Amino acid sequence: MKLEKYSFGLGDRFGQQGFYQLKAIIKAKEAGIDITPVWNKSNREHNIVHTEPGDVRIEADQAVKKAGWKGQYLVDADHINLGNVEKYISSSDFFTIDVADYIGKKASDEDIKVFIDKNRKYIGQLFIPGIQKPFNVTDNLMRKISETFLYAAKEASKIYNFIAERKGAENLVPEVSMDEVNSPQTPVEMFFILNALAHYNVPVQTVAPKFTGRFNKGVDYVGDIRQFTQEFEEDLLVIDFAIKEFDLPSSLKLSVHSGSDKFSIYPVMGELIKKHDKGIHVKTAGTTWLEEVIGLALAGGEALELAKSIYTKALDRRDELCGPYATVIDINENELPSPETVKSWTGEKFANSLRHVPGHSDYDPNFRQLIHVGYKVAAEYGNVYIQHINANAELVGQQVFENIYGRHISRLFAL
Repeated sequence: MKLEKYSFGLGDRFGQQGFYQLKAIIKAKEAGIDITPVWNKSNREHNIVHTEPGDVRIEADQAVKKAGWKGQYLVDADHINLGNVEKYISSSDFFTIDVADYIGKKASDEDIKVFIDKNRKYIGQLFIPGIQKPFNVTDNLMRKISETFLYAAKEASKIYNFIAERKGAENLVPEVSMDEVNSPQTPVEMFFILNALAHYNVPVQTVAPKFTGRFNKGVDYVGDIRQFTQEFEEDLLVIDFAIKEFDLPSSLKLSVHSGSDKFSIYPVMGELIKKHDKGIHVKTAGTTWLEEVIGLALAGGEALELAKSIYTKALDRRDELCGPYATVIDINENELPSPETVKSWTGEKFANSLRHVPGHSDYDPNFRQLIHVGYKVAAEYGNVYIQHINANAELVGQQVFENIYGRHISRLFAL
């Protein structure tokens, strides 16, 4: 199965917004941009919300049928490993193979020796077309990269083979993710990571590195945009070269995880993929859940009170809720509004504080990030939360649509 040039990961914590998410993809198509929707939900989210992988397939299929979508669409087994992939096999066709836990673990001496011997031709000045300066590859650098990433590549192969044997290699799109680690991978490391994946026969179609800077959940990029620009462009060129050098799939492209709301780098990414005629996969994950809360706030009445209650409970349990996301959020607790303050807010004030509109006087990134990780609180309301979402389906859905199309797709593709 070949993944199309552009694709968007559409996370939906509670499985209610598939149709409105797809409306944004359809609007993009009408504007001349073909995007493959990829519905994704991680194992952690399933456990918290008490859903099953098959529920995502049902949502996707129903949305496609209702909207009359005729293009490619996929369902992502998000951040899986050998310990949990089995239950995703039947319902998924996109598999995000997460190797973050294996990076830094050393492969066997024999495996390292074989890999280094195979790649001695790259020692010295490594020239990659389009990159102005060559990379200086020394024996020590080759060994360091091998000791850091080779074991992870071999584990990716084990996971991929497990899936392919059960599903058929022609029926899946493999992604390899390395974003949830402390240090970003350099472009020269990316070259040898792709080399190692090819060495272990993983036909990777998207690769999700950790980039320089912080990709906090649901808020803008924090970092040196000039450095990111150079790194992103060099990664694009490395991938282009690796496809030819290692006989990797021609559809191989960069994947940007926690890509939602990274508005300051969207123009950079958009310009570079256009310049080099490359594809991209962007995961927008939890922002759909935030748009649901915005919709509830705007609905007023009991729905607004529910939104306020979710925040109050999340504030009281912030250590519990923030713990699993500690590396991808940055909340200044001293700047979080008090429950008393939020209780006095109108629905419009609540929505404006939560909605990510850069430069808006009410927008509060601390407030937004806490609610982002607070979906566990909403899940504990069970049917009460879902009933309010469904009772205000059109209003909520419009927020979801505008977020994906107006603030994400439009920015990335300069529509």
